[in-house]
Amino acid sequence: MSILIDSVRISGFRGIENFEISLSRVTVLIGINNSGKTSVLKAMQLALGDYSRYLSEGDFHIDADEQRAQKILIDIRIVPVDEKGERKQSFDEEWVIEFEDKIRAEANGNQYLAFRTECKTDSIKGGFETLRYTLEKWPDKATWQTEKQKLNKLNSRFFSIPFISIEAQRDIHQELKDKSSFVGKVLASVEYNSADIRELESLIKKVNEEAVSKSNELQGLKTHLETLNQSFQGSGTAEITPFPKKIRDLSKNFSIHFGETSGNSFSMEYHGMGTRSWASMLTVKAFADLMVAKHAKEVKPFFPIIATEEPEAHLHPNAQKIIYHQLAQSKGQVIMSTHSPYLAAMAAQTELRYLKKISTGIVAQRLNINDDEDRRRIQREVIHSRGEILFSRALVLCEGETEEQALPLLFNKYFGNASFVLGFSFIGVGGSGKKYQPFLTFARDFSIPVFVFSDGEEKTTRDLKKIYSEVFGETDITKSPNITILDGTDFEEYLISSGYKSCIEDAITQLDGASAISDWISKKHGTSEGRSRMDSPPCATCKQPIYADVLRDYKSAVGYDKALIDILDSGKTRFAPVIAEKLCEIELGKLPLKVVDLFKKIKAGAEI
Repeated sequence: MSILIDSVRISGFRGIENFEISLSRVTVLIGINNSGKTSVLKAMQLALGDYSRYLSEGDFHIDADEQRAQKILIDIRIVPVDEKGERKQSFDEEWVIEFEDKIRAEANGNQYLAFRTECKTDSIKGGFETLRYTLEKWPDKATWQTEKQKLNKLNSRFFSIPFISIEAQRDIHQELKDKSSFVGKVLASVEYNSADIRELESLIKKVNEEAVSKSNELQGLKTHLETLNQSFQGSGTAEITPFPKKIRDLSKNFSIHFGETSGNSFSMEYHGMGTRSWASMLTVKAFADLMVAKHAKEVKPFFPIIATEEPEAHLHPNAQKIIYHQLAQSKGQVIMSTHSPYLAAMAAQTELRYLKKISTGIVAQRLNINDDEDRRRIQREVIHSRGEILFSRALVLCEGETEEQALPLLFNKYFGNASFVLGFSFIGVGGSGKKYQPFLTFARDFSIPVFVFSDGEEKTTRDLKKIYSEVFGETDITKSPNITILDGTDFEEYLISSGYKSCIEDAITQLDGASAISDWISKKHGTSEGRSRMDSPPCATCKQPIYADVLRDYKSAVGYDKALIDILDSGKTRFAPVIAEKLCEIELGKLPLKVVDLFKKIKAGAEI
């Protein structure tokens, strides 16, 4: 691979006031809409590509005081890397020759090349002026915009590091008509030697003659057209060529057909936008590979930067996964912005960059996990299984199925909007303790607000405190503005003891019939619900603890409530959605207090 753009800084461009991002060989930009993904790509195109010709006043950042930035700054650092993409100390000889005296070194001897692109209004000529300079040093992050240092003017951008942009709106059918498109550039580079040209044009001539000879209509047209020789004193002749006569004209009628078999293919104009968009991206890969091969032949260094917006557009999930692999295998460096959980799940965790707007601007964050097992859990339980939370505004974690079903519906009732409309994801983690860990770690590293609605049993709260403190630092979870804990019970018991027993009863009878509760009590009362260790001394013979059956008692003061809990435990998957529906029938002012407490914390912490 030999080189890598490992760091980019941007100031004064669109919604970006001051921003830094680290890049890997393949980088996948994720985040909700308007988080800055497209702006990052366009800023890089301004520094490395041809975006300066499109630059407008609207590209200059406007701050909170409605003041427009006087200039745009983009700093890029290029470092040498080995075949595994790991940074090494020195550039290869080919890049030393290419970069010449622009290479600098850190105190430890590690080489790099850093350059700045500066755009500002041209007060003399009008429009905008774009200047590029190499930097004598890579400044500290805190002072990079203002630190004084020697700037050495560059006369042009680095053509050995081209920026190849694949736009979000792409269509191979339209691009076939555009000579400046990537497929047009590939066609323009087609070359044949003289002998091949003569042979091919001879074949084309025979095909044209055969096509005309077999068509009465074309022969008649040729006869009529030859009467033009009357205007040329009998010296003219008409020639009809259904197919291009000259090899140089092939691109004018070039077309692409695709189908399940060669005999059953159709022109691209008859395919859907998914196929046309996908084909467009593949022509970019073809162009990049062509340029790499040409530079290799001339023994010149070449490292393309391929940037694509929403490569998943119009593609079904499996195709989105395939397109990730195809793009990731491209030569050079690849940067993708995506809203697809399927594509993001294909990326390595080290490739993900989460862009987010905060009060001071836009930040780029990455997962910071060193333990292999923790990484696997994040991949398996969060990114692969819950990929939609990559694009969430906030997370709400709970333990059981009933909460996972009920809380989003109650959220809608309380806030007047569905949770997904406001960007909230409700997640049942499937238990307590370590079950929370991958989600909390994910939320911490990507700075996504996370709220917890926890059962209140002693062991459950003890385990939650341990895990939460491991992730976020020592925390008193009983006073946390992000955590709501039930009073010594689980959610179903809380509902029963807090005046919502009728919701449970109605859910059971709706699913299992009016006599379901009484039938359960009649059938199960007095039966064993398991064995429990006795408080008595151990067995005198074997010295082992003594266990005895625990019998169900539905006739005591709390027996009826116990029966309701046991019924729910027998089939929470069935009962949870119906309980959720029954809770939503309650008046807004009479919702469970702990649920209201959670929503108040969400309102304050997530600024709804």
